[in-house]
Amino acid sequence: MAADILVVDDEAAIADLVELYLKNEGFTVHKFDSAAPALAHVEKTPPDLAILDVMLPDMDGFTLCQRIRERHLFPILMLTARVEDMDKITGLTLGADDYITKPFNPLELTARVKTQLRRYTRYNRPPQEEAQEFDIRGLQISRQTHKCLLYGEELSLTPLEFSILWYLCRRQGRVVSSEELFEAVWGEKYMDSNNTVMSHIARLREKLHEPSRRPKFIKTVWGVGYTIE
Repeated sequence: MAADILVVDDEAAIADLVELYLKNEGFTVHKFDSAAPALAHVEKTPPDLAILDVMLPDMDGFTLCQRIRERHLFPILMLTARVEDMDKITGLTLGADDYITKPFNPLELTARVKTQLRRYTRYNRPPQEEAQEFDIRGLQISRQTHKCLLYGEELSLTPLEFSILWYLCRRQGRVVSSEELFEAVWGEKYMDSNNTVMSHIARLREKLHEPSRRPKFIKTVWGVGYTIE
């Protein structure tokens, strides 16, 4: 799986370790120890995936993530020594697709990189025979432009949020279980204790301005899953 990976970390030992393992898997790695030159590189040559440290000398990783998300949809993985839940929520809210804390297992990091690349490729290179857009009561979503509009106003969705919404729209009228949704979008085996789907659905509903008790679009079928009718 050949892909260009951006690594932004001011700890040389960490960046070198990540580079070593990714290169062993055939990836091309571009390393930076600060945000500004990394952002310039992204604007010139967008990578296929970025790994961003939260603590950087010139700009925190959250801000860098947000800046990248203004123009790019490739997967972003946050890498940090901070383990607070709020930090994780902040990163995901600003557009990160995954989050791993230091110290980490390089093999796990490599596996997560592969998972994100598989998911991103799957939802951005669709078979020709599949529908390319949906319009559901004012909610418009297009896989060709990778844009989502609500009553004519564009929504700022992360790639994961877009993939979740697209999957539900493709199965309009069907109830999709959390297990099916997770395994289809994340490409990993679902665990019973996993609340990842629930948290992403909650953020999607916020962006859709959905009332918690009577959502118009994404509805919960208790004990079964989610549906867009």
